[in-house]
Amino acid sequence: MLRSLYSGISGLRSHQTMLDVTGNNIANVNTTGFKSGAVQFQDTLSQLVKGASGPGAQTGGTNPAQIGLGVLVAGIATNFTQGAAQATGRPTDMMINGDGFFVVNVGGQTQYTRDGSFDPDAQGRLVGPGGAILQGWNAVNGVVQQGGALGDVTIPLKAVAPASATTAGTITGNLPSTAAVGDQLVRDIKVYDANGAPRNLTLTFTRTAGGWDVAGTDGTANGTGALTFTNGVLTTGGTLAVGGVNVDLTGVTGYADITTVAFKDQNGRAAGTLESFTLDKDGTITGLFSNGERQSVGRIALATFVNPGGLEKAGGSTYLATVNSGAAQFGGPGEDGLGSLQSGSLEMSNVDLSQEFTNLIVAQRGFQANARIITTSDEVLQELTNLKR
Repeated sequence: MLRSLYSGISGLRSHQTMLDVTGNNIANVNTTGFKSGAVQFQDTLSQLVKGASGPGAQTGGTNPAQIGLGVLVAGIATNFTQGAAQATGRPTDMMINGDGFFVVNVGGQTQYTRDGSFDPDAQGRLVGPGGAILQGWNAVNGVVQQGGALGDVTIPLKAVAPASATTAGTITGNLPSTAAVGDQLVRDIKVYDANGAPRNLTLTFTRTAGGWDVAGTDGTANGTGALTFTNGVLTTGGTLAVGGVNVDLTGVTGYADITTVAFKDQNGRAAGTLESFTLDKDGTITGLFSNGERQSVGRIALATFVNPGGLEKAGGSTYLATVNSGAAQFGGPGEDGLGSLQSGSLEMSNVDLSQEFTNLIVAQRGFQANARIITTSDEVLQELTNLKR
């Protein structure tokens, strides 16, 4: 039989594979995080008809004569270039700007993806559309336990920021030196005990001949002190202790005609519940609590590989590590060569339709040309069989 017949068959098979890959790329043009593939061809083993000969004293050398036996698909490479960003406005939609993969748990198996569309499930875990659970490090008392084993990233919907007792407060502003002796100014602020129970701390400033007396009470404990000023600057009396709260008065001044003395702040708070959360570029999930507290509740992990092209597609826009991809190296976004995270956006497919339609034409014409090889070879065989008539 003619070798060209089998060469044509191998060409049909290879270009059919190219059509399959190109069609899959076009079908996934709107798939989040999809990476296109490209077919790589190579020729098969060539049959040696005549070997090479070396040059002699009177004759020159000759080259080998070989007849190729067709084409085969050497590989299908995955293109991991960055896809375009699409803004969604959803805080749980995430996009990796740069290298790296999200780490997800699918049925107990670790897989990797560039698809950052996640939503909380009934347990507060961030999961993908197919149920893949996002992996990272959770926080304990606002401290992320990075460096340990990866776990399910969970938004603690019923988390409580603990109460903190007030131990210090700050008074700033000006006490008017022109006030009459006996004039009083009352300032109060809400403070908290260790259980978060509030109480009012009240300071009463009374003008004296030498300055101002200050008396504090929180309903059960009391404290007193005296403030004197020289040219408006506090010279004596800078602190006042009332029921375990040390009030700092060093920022108070004593200039004429200005009454601005007031509490600036205090360091206690009541217990608070989680109201919302934000995602930082470094993958840290920060919870915003009803008491104004901001605490880290977790951090998303990313993975990188020495050879991303060696990853195996596992469906659902996920990949599996292989012996040729190398082991996954985990880290936080923005460190160790990993990209940063962008919340509220998704990475779209990197399929270039103009290139894919061009590949479609090339594959179609290549298929037709190889089919012509088969029909031509058939005609030659028909002529050969017609010799005996």
